[in-house]
Amino acid sequence: MPMPQSNELTIPPVVGLLVIGPGDCIDLDRFARTGLTRDPFEFLVVPGFVPRTAAAAAASSFPGPDLPGVLPAPWEEPDTAFGHLLHALRSPAVTEAFGAKFGLSLTTDTLMVTLRARTRPRDGQIHTDSESKLVTALIYLNNDWADAGGRLRLLRGPGDIDDMIAEVPPEAGTLIAFRRSNRSWHGHKPYDGVRRAIMLNWMVDVASARRELRRHAVSSGVKRLFRV
Repeated sequence: MPMPQSNELTIPPVVGLLVIGPGDCIDLDRFARTGLTRDPFEFLVVPGFVPRTAAAAAASSFPGPDLPGVLPAPWEEPDTAFGHLLHALRSPAVTEAFGAKFGLSLTTDTLMVTLRARTRPRDGQIHTDSESKLVTALIYLNNDWADAGGRLRLLRGPGDIDDMIAEVPPEAGTLIAFRRSNRSWHGHKPYDGVRRAIMLNWMVDVASARRELRRHAVSSGVKRLFRV
């Protein structure tokens, strides 16, 4: 898919940085330098994966601000800071970096990209993700987060939201990524309001990615119609 053209894009690529717009980048060096926690499941947290200025610019053009639930990311990326970030996240370089980090053979055609614009009080229930997912990554696009709710918790088991290994505030530019397993329990305390996130899921195969995207497209259409 072609990247939106811009006469302003004059900054040359920098080693370890994926340029996505004038002065904006994804810090793949920071990602590569961050080690995996392996017990009880593989994960890493990378504050600054997207620089705060780039994250703030992407947040300002984030789609669906009034819609809850999971929304499919637009396939045709808009010529905005959000669209540039989306284009970068879909690049082969990002998929290769995640594959190398988790020791998996990941491909761009199995990547599903979805969005969350806001969270409802019933969201955040403890779960592990479905078996059709190999790796899950969340990139948050919010300002400083003071609320106790809405902070993703990585858990030791399904029975207690307070029995956590780590807690991740959904602050601008922070990445949390994990390899899905039967022990990859996660969730968050209730929060009602705007909580922007881009979610990347590398699926087990292309058919699974397409099926899940179709499901989210139908669901988001219902949400737009009935505002549920």
